[in-house]
Amino acid sequence: MITFTTNYAKDFFETHEFEQMELAVKTAHDQLHTGKGPGADYLGWLDLPTADKDELSRVKQKASEIKEHADVLIVIGIGGSYLGSKAVIQALSHSFMKKSDAPEVIFAGHHLNGEYIEEMFDALHEKSVYVNVTSKSGTTTEPAIAFRLIKHWMEQRYGQSGAASRIIATTDANKGALKAVADANGYTCFVVPDDVGGRFSVLTPVGLLPIAAAGFSVDALLDGARSAKQQYDHPSLLENESYQYAAFRTLMYAKGKQIELLASYHPKLQQVSEWWKQLFGESEGKDHKGLFPASVHYTTDLHSLGQYVQEGRRHLFQTVIGVKEATKDMTIPYSDSNEDGLDYLVGKSLNEVNEQAMDGTLLAHVDGGVPNVQIEVEQLDEAHIGALIYFFEKACAISGTLLGVNPFDQPGVESYKQNMFALLGKEGFEERRKQLQERLLT
Repeated sequence: MITFTTNYAKDFFETHEFEQMELAVKTAHDQLHTGKGPGADYLGWLDLPTADKDELSRVKQKASEIKEHADVLIVIGIGGSYLGSKAVIQALSHSFMKKSDAPEVIFAGHHLNGEYIEEMFDALHEKSVYVNVTSKSGTTTEPAIAFRLIKHWMEQRYGQSGAASRIIATTDANKGALKAVADANGYTCFVVPDDVGGRFSVLTPVGLLPIAAAGFSVDALLDGARSAKQQYDHPSLLENESYQYAAFRTLMYAKGKQIELLASYHPKLQQVSEWWKQLFGESEGKDHKGLFPASVHYTTDLHSLGQYVQEGRRHLFQTVIGVKEATKDMTIPYSDSNEDGLDYLVGKSLNEVNEQAMDGTLLAHVDGGVPNVQIEVEQLDEAHIGALIYFFEKACAISGTLLGVNPFDQPGVESYKQNMFALLGKEGFEERRKQLQERLLT
């Protein structure tokens, strides 16, 4: 379902260098699967493709209710609480229309811009709205503020009991501010598993409920992830393409590369890139280590960043993600005047042109000194996206372990939160606030 190739990177490493990583990869695999490596309390994602059938049934039932009664589903969350579902929904959706039998899914709580929220309320006039708020604790600043505003708006519009029937909380099973609010108001609740970190949570109700409500098959999504699990549970580097990707990244890092560019040629993969950036950035950026994950979207970015990739600093490599089979295409027509000089393309499809642009760019960038590897998805459907999610998650776990960090924690994100709490005047942060204000003035 997913293929990984290093055909355009072979000039940048020796075969023996790759093969000699077999033992290190096997060790990382053993640590991961025995729970003896770092972050062992957060390995629940390994078995998510074999989801709890009762919980999955509840997710599908609630999604059916949303589809029947809602014009719009607002998903409130930040980071892993929204990126995975947004990525899957974009990858599977029509570029300009939602499914006729499903609500539009929009997102809030992933930033602090007031104009966005106010304009969202403007757009919801006379539309039937459901809300899915996702937070393990319920106190993460961005989604907590958004939920307070949206909860108030829903209660003004539908009344307290009416709003309660339309608000779904995906949160901790037993504790936390959101759990307390949900219990007090009688919201339907789904559980964020204790042993699954946010960036690995797309195959839990965190991602499954919005995806199902958008009209897509979560059964097929999990089937694809289940197939990938079987394939990528193999400990051998030579037989496991997910591990080959992890090993290649590690090898490039050892050779001095600092940046990995995820390059896609399909606009429906843009949000997959955003999810991928969080997955690898938050998992590996620790102890002053790690590749910086960035993304480009070709051919668009060839006209902006292409010059830098071709001739800028040689501190990066590219991972090119493509889709083998297109479900739709158009053929370039004949023109009597040929004023645009495109008659040499008559009869060719847009996807064929796009593929040749990709191949030409690969060769040019390799000639410019940029290693390129390729990940190819057979097609964009639920099963293949599910497999791609698991491919990246497994590679990330192995890659982080090879790097010598805990791939499943994120201690660094607390620093900005502490500063923000202090500057906003949160109780208990008075001394920090004073120190920060003095620094800002200077």
